[in-house]
Amino acid sequence: MLNRISKRNNCSIYKIEEEGKTSVNRLVISSEETRAICNDTTVMGVNYTRKLRTACSNVMKSLQEEQVINLEERKTIVFNILRGGLNFGLREAIADVFDWNLHGSSFISAQRARINPDSEEWHIIESDYQKVYMPHSAQIVIGDVVATGTSLEFGLEALVKQAEMNNTKIESILFFTFGGKRTEEILENLDALCREKFEGYQSTTLCYIEGRFTVPTVSSPLTIKLTGTDLVKREAVMAPEFIKSQYENPTFPMERCVIYDAGSRAFWLPEYLEDVIEYWEQIYTMARRGRTFEQQVGERAPMLDCSQFGKVDLEELASKHLAKIKSIANS
Repeated sequence: MLNRISKRNNCSIYKIEEEGKTSVNRLVISSEETRAICNDTTVMGVNYTRKLRTACSNVMKSLQEEQVINLEERKTIVFNILRGGLNFGLREAIADVFDWNLHGSSFISAQRARINPDSEEWHIIESDYQKVYMPHSAQIVIGDVVATGTSLEFGLEALVKQAEMNNTKIESILFFTFGGKRTEEILENLDALCREKFEGYQSTTLCYIEGRFTVPTVSSPLTIKLTGTDLVKREAVMAPEFIKSQYENPTFPMERCVIYDAGSRAFWLPEYLEDVIEYWEQIYTMARRGRTFEQQVGERAPMLDCSQFGKVDLEELASKHLAKIKSIANS
């Protein structure tokens, strides 16, 4: 399903090869920095956003060298869907890799919420802020975390409308995400719309970071899950390097989500750490009631061979990991 097309600039890039037509160039990218982000919950704050920025720089350099993309300085616009888009640091990432200063940035807010506390449907509750600048011809670069895609759909609709109002011709879209399959469904619709509205539209390139992950539903066989929010490894399409990295630490395959809440992880650590601690307290409680490491890994990452971890006591592992996270939270 994955075909490697590049291994340079400290990153690997794979193309998703599946049956069926798609207009979107779907890639999975893997790097040391993004593996650290997806595996290690202690990577947070500025350390997290710097790693993500570095990874995006290296990927863009490789994509440009492989002629998968062809960005030009005065045409390039980073489109930020607040606040998730700020995690990626794409404005600076582009400057770092191409030594550019004349590319632009645009911003739109899109905050989602469940229609009601028990609903699996989401809607936009805040979208007041917009500062959208575009040149006559625009190459759009976007980064966002995508689960349900509610915010993304809203943001992209606003992007196309603004382009039409500005008489801008969108030429291409490059999209980075921690996300699931809903991402490419939305981008396929966007690609068709752009080809209809903008003569000479060239390409839509989607970069899944470390994998195309699964968003759990009410029927997903996971003991602990946040439906419509989590990105999990079960039934995901993942880079070989990322799968291999799961064996580096027995906590890695058990994390509830590969990113947790990206906004708080970057910008408000007390909330993020509370989220991580709450999950691991649940794991600790389950372990004290008889849950084993093999059961937990088998549920969350069934593609792994638990024997490679050796004998792991889940209660002891959870206790030590909790102490580590709480120490950071209380420091």
